[in-house]
Amino acid sequence: MIKKIKKGLDWFRKLGAIWGLSIGVVGVFVFLMIYSPIVKFTNSMGFCTSCHSMTFPYEEYKKSAHFKNSIGVQAECKDCRVPREYPDLLIAKIMAAKDVYHEILGTVDTKEKYEEHRLKMAKAVWAKMERRESRECRNCHELTDMLIEEHGRRARRLHKEAMEEGKHCINCHKGVAHELPQGYEG
Repeated sequence: MIKKIKKGLDWFRKLGAIWGLSIGVVGVFVFLMIYSPIVKFTNSMGFCTSCHSMTFPYEEYKKSAHFKNSIGVQAECKDCRVPREYPDLLIAKIMAAKDVYHEILGTVDTKEKYEEHRLKMAKAVWAKMERRESRECRNCHELTDMLIEEHGRRARRLHKEAMEEGKHCINCHKGVAHELPQGYEG
């Protein structure tokens, strides 16, 4: 009787391993064939700026050095807003569903509504950047890689202080790609 039970358990273990492997293969297929292209598409500048409410920040961004600069490197929405590593990338994509929801509701579909919510939205982005220690900024701007001695006197002093104090980009650089909201005191 015990041998039959052991045989039955062995059979279930083998079946479980086969099912587990099958689910794993399907998961990898779904990830590579469906999820990755969706992430790539939703990370595109065209997708980000396709919503009516994004026309306001997009116009500001086009005036910034992150859009056009002397070295020809352009930072797009995803570079500042979407983490590159998992699971943070997946979490950011799930959290971005609120933006679609508010686009449908028309929460910020006029310049006036956008300005009304701007400070709250900016603070949420800044808090995320603070929690991540400006990781997305540091993908391009690492203090230790800068030629600080070539900066102007004030920037040279402040960047040295930032390095010594363990500060990161968002501690000082708010309003770089977008205008600072009315009511911001910093």
